[in-house]
Amino acid sequence: MKAKRYLVAGTAAALAIGLSACGGSTGNSSSGGASGAPADDSQCSQTTVFCVGLVTDTGKVDDKSFNQSAHEGAKKAAAASNGYYKYIETQDAKDYAANIKQFTDKHYDVVITVGFMMTDATAAAAAANSTTKFIGVDQAFDKTKVTVKNVTGLLFPEDQAGYGAGYLAGLMTKTNKLGQVLGLEIPPVQKYAKGFEAGAKAANPAVTVSTVYHPAGDNAFNDPTWGAAEAKKALDQGADFVFGAGGNTGNGALQEVAKASGAGDTVFCIGVDTDQWDTVPAAQKCLITSATKLISAGVTDLVEKSKDNDFGGLVSMGKAGLAPYHAFDAKVPDTVKSKVSDIVKQMEAGTLKTGVTL
Repeated sequence: MKAKRYLVAGTAAALAIGLSACGGSTGNSSSGGASGAPADDSQCSQTTVFCVGLVTDTGKVDDKSFNQSAHEGAKKAAAASNGYYKYIETQDAKDYAANIKQFTDKHYDVVITVGFMMTDATAAAAAANSTTKFIGVDQAFDKTKVTVKNVTGLLFPEDQAGYGAGYLAGLMTKTNKLGQVLGLEIPPVQKYAKGFEAGAKAANPAVTVSTVYHPAGDNAFNDPTWGAAEAKKALDQGADFVFGAGGNTGNGALQEVAKASGAGDTVFCIGVDTDQWDTVPAAQKCLITSATKLISAGVTDLVEKSKDNDFGGLVSMGKAGLAPYHAFDAKVPDTVKSKVSDIVKQMEAGTLKTGVTL
C-alpha cells in the first residue's frame, strides 16, 4: 500500500473526455492548477499521488441514475484528497477484466466497479492486485471464496426503498393498478421490485402490480425506447402509478408517463436510485418521488476509508429511502405523508421487515 501522503492542489477538477485503447469511452479529472498537481495517471505509482478509477457496467456514466451516482461519489472523494480520478464506460461485458486492468497496471489506489454483473471480475482483480483497494457497488462477495482484505461490496436495502415507494402508491392509487418497468432481473433490481409490490399490498390489499424486466443483458439498463413502450402498456392497462427502475431504461418509462394525459393529476411516476427530480427534469410532470439509495455518499465514504485500510469486511451497507415530494408535496394528503413516514422510520429502526427474500 502506498504511504498515505497526497499531492496538494488548489482548484476545482476539470473533466476531459477521450477514448481508451479498449473496452469503452473514458473520462478523467485532476485537481489541476497547483504546481506538480497530477494532470494524468502517469504518477499514480508515486506515494504522493492518490488515484481513483471507476469502471461502469455496460452503460453510460451520465445515466442520470445508478452509474452517475457512483461517478459523482468517486469524483468527490478524489477531489477531497487532491487526487486524480478517471472512469471507463464498459461497452461489452467481455471487457470487464481488461478495463479494470487499465487501472491496476497504472497502480491506482482505489478501483470502483459499478454493478452486480461485475462481481466475479472484481473479486479476481482484487486477488491479483493486493496493493489496490476495490469497491464493488451492488456486489455481494462469497466469504468462502473471497478471502482477500482489499475488497468490499457496497450493498443497499433496496427492498426498503421499494417498499416505501409501493406503500405510497398503494395508498394513493385510484385504479388499484400499478406498474413496474425494470432493468435486468438481477438481485438489486429484484429487491426494488419485490419491495415495491410488498409495500403496495401492505397499504392496499386490493392493489395489483404488473412487473416487467428487460429481456436482454447488454443494454438492459440503457434502453429508454423499450422502457417507454412498456410504460405505455402499463398505462393502457389502467395503471396510475409506474415505477421505473433500470437506469436509462427506467428513465424512458418515467418520461413516457410524463407525456401521458393526466400526468401529475391522475397518473404518476416514481424514480429510482437517486432523486430523479434533479437528474431527469423531463419526468418532473409526473415524478411524485424516487426510491433512493445513497450511492454517492456510500462510495465517497468507502474511498476515504480505503486510505486507512478501514473497509471492515466484505460487505459495507449503505442507506436507502424516499426522495422528497417536491412540487407534489401539496398533492400528497397529510395522512398519507404521515403513514409513509412512519413505515420508513420503522424500516430504518428494524422494527418493520419487508418480507422480501431472493
